[in-house]
Amino acid sequence: LHLGKRVNEFSMIEDQKYILNEILRIIDKEAPDGVLLAGDLYDRPVPSAEAVQLFDRFLTQLAERKIPVYAISGNHDSAERIAFGSQIMSSSGICMSPVYDGKTEKYCLTDSYGEVWIHLLPFVRPATVRHGLEGEEEADEIRTYQEAVQAAVAHMEIDKRHRNVLIAHQFVVGAMRCDSEEISVGGIDQVEADAFRDFDYVALGHIHGPQKIGRETLRYCGTPLKYSFSEAGHKKSVTVVELLEKGNVAVSTRPLKPLHDMRNIKGSYEQVTDLGFYRGTAVDDYLHITLTDEEDILDAIGKLRSIYPNVMKLDYDNKRTREGRVVEAAANADKPPIVLMEELYQLQNNQPMTEQQADFAVKLMEEIWEGSR
Repeated sequence: LHLGKRVNEFSMIEDQKYILNEILRIIDKEAPDGVLLAGDLYDRPVPSAEAVQLFDRFLTQLAERKIPVYAISGNHDSAERIAFGSQIMSSSGICMSPVYDGKTEKYCLTDSYGEVWIHLLPFVRPATVRHGLEGEEEADEIRTYQEAVQAAVAHMEIDKRHRNVLIAHQFVVGAMRCDSEEISVGGIDQVEADAFRDFDYVALGHIHGPQKIGRETLRYCGTPLKYSFSEAGHKKSVTVVELLEKGNVAVSTRPLKPLHDMRNIKGSYEQVTDLGFYRGTAVDDYLHITLTDEEDILDAIGKLRSIYPNVMKLDYDNKRTREGRVVEAAANADKPPIVLMEELYQLQNNQPMTEQQADFAVKLMEEIWEGSR
């Protein structure tokens, strides 16, 4: 969920209120036996008051519907804060993962096919598991995320005669990442999919794009909203999982339509401000606009926001930016100031100053120097 997230300094709280209502609408239509929340409930360990209030409202609405909720903490969450009040809330069907101490919680649902066990594995690091399993044989040897998750799963009580569902928050090898996720240097956080082989379905959190990993029953639901422009092409959704008899699992998705989409726009300033270009489009979407003009447009983002109020990001794609040219110190400081100015202008704009611009620059320099005497 990443409740409380800000994207390019824009608060997403209203968008999150909207999308949670959309999720509730889907829940009312599907009438599920439970709701799984796979971590990163908040965007930071100490969430804002608005984020806490929003999550409280969402959980209350689910409790009022008598729908059990199974939630774990992710790497963005404080495991302690997520676990607070969990024993009290479980009496209302809100089951939050406790802080990992070597043991994990599991809950049982029943239907005509028998028992379904929901296992909660919050986000764990190697140090977390070493501490939780302190005193156990080989616990001190746990150094990688792979070893940590394998050890945590090995200590879970899994009866393979029944159907078992795991909620986890880790990076599984093969998943496609995007810019808004926390990336570990060198891929040290990777876990092999085989670590979860004993589960009939694995509900994964951490990766923002909805996707399966190897098998249909090992799946990231993805975030309900786009949180970076690298996600502009994502189709956000809710994952619906139906467990029939042991070994028979049906997975499908329900699309989520946001309050504001996140899109990329590219063209010259004249093009993107032309009525024919934006007429009939959702101009209040969150936008990354790339201008192709060779010269920078004065106060471009201010002018563009008169048409597109939610421009989040503006950059240029022209000869200068493509060549990655940078301004270096002048090799010959003895050159006349106007010559240095013309060279700088040429370097930044890929074209020479006009005679009118050069005359203006000379006049301005003279006025500044005269005023400083």
